[in-house]
Amino acid sequence: MIDPDLLILARAQFGLNIGFHILFPALTIGLAWLLVFFRLRYEKTRDGQWLAIYKLWVKIFALSFAMGVVSGITMSFQFGTNWPGYMLRVGNIAGPLLTFEVLFAFFLEATFLGIMLFGMNRVSSGLHIAATVLVAVGTTLSAFWILALNSWMHTPTGFGYQDGQLVAADWLEVIFNPSFPFRFSHMMNASGLTTAFAVAGLSAWRLLRAPNDSAALRAVRTGLCIAAVLAPLQLVLGDLHGLNTLEHQPAKIAAMEGLWETRAEAPLVLLAFPDEAARENFYALEIPRAGSLVLRHDAEAVVQGLNDFYPDTPPMTPVFFAFRVMVGTGLLMIAVAWVGAWATRRGRFPSRRLLWVMAVMSVSGWVATICGWLVTEIGRQPWLVTGLLRTADAAGDVPAQYLGASFAGYVFVYSLMLLAYVVVLAHLAGKGAESDAVALPRAPS
Repeated sequence: MIDPDLLILARAQFGLNIGFHILFPALTIGLAWLLVFFRLRYEKTRDGQWLAIYKLWVKIFALSFAMGVVSGITMSFQFGTNWPGYMLRVGNIAGPLLTFEVLFAFFLEATFLGIMLFGMNRVSSGLHIAATVLVAVGTTLSAFWILALNSWMHTPTGFGYQDGQLVAADWLEVIFNPSFPFRFSHMMNASGLTTAFAVAGLSAWRLLRAPNDSAALRAVRTGLCIAAVLAPLQLVLGDLHGLNTLEHQPAKIAAMEGLWETRAEAPLVLLAFPDEAARENFYALEIPRAGSLVLRHDAEAVVQGLNDFYPDTPPMTPVFFAFRVMVGTGLLMIAVAWVGAWATRRGRFPSRRLLWVMAVMSVSGWVATICGWLVTEIGRQPWLVTGLLRTADAAGDVPAQYLGASFAGYVFVYSLMLLAYVVVLAHLAGKGAESDAVALPRAPS
């Protein structure tokens, strides 16, 4: 059995890596499809502003894609260094799914991204549009395969055993496991929201510096309109995902909701300070019976508490607070999107106060995504593959000094990379779209 401190350090290192990595797919998945919209709008209207917006955001897409590739490769190496038990036990399932992601998604993105970036004036307009669409398809396929594996780890089905290892008995059941449809739709919508607020917020940053930039105003309006639709939709998808989690991972739901004891007419805990040692909440602010109503859609229903699953329970405190930050950020996104969409109707210019709010909200999608990931992954503990493989049993025996040194190195390098990324984003957004964008030949009808 691995030392608990080493296990925490190994988990922290991988958590830092994947937390940094997820920032970039969270943007590129949605942004790829928004680039399709920008490109098609230009093709239809021949309005140079749409082309200028496209050219600006394809640069940001390429930068984010490159950052995602670098951090993703590093994360993949950790499967072999820090978590050899994972690949030894479930490599027959995880390996093919990760390979599918590379073969059917990454190569598609990387190939046609080159045409998007460098072929605009070298290939026909129709081929350039097709390349943009194929890159968007590639980002979606990438999310499909990664989330298929991640969902299977939460709700494993379709597997069998061979020589003590897990193998796929039915690939369709492995891929389309019980939580996959909910997790995939939730993540796709989250990426759309992240993109919408990034586009609106960074374009608002441009308007604060150049109020006469009509292309930036158009981008703000586009982002806000998309967010106004996707933000409330995320509440619906989140509720459906929560009901699925309640069925398959009730301990995670108990931690999210701050419920220690099983009870009928369970309250909805708005805020509290969970005490892991005493296994109770202090200073709890609750709405009576609302927990049962939200979770079971019945105010008198019984809801299981975390103590029912002891000792195989996740830590409540990080799950509890991360869930509330995620939900609170989502509600704020709805309010800002609706107010902003109304304020910019018919091309009206928003107030500087609202522009500042939108600029700050540029990162709201990332905040909600990171918190959602913390809820999902910490809430699965102590399991790496629910019911089949414990996290402690998958960890390697890397010496503490190596883990500590590499963890410190990751923190240093990723901090510099993130700082550089933010600086470049702010520079590109502040510079704005190219006003001298050259018109492209129209695609043949």
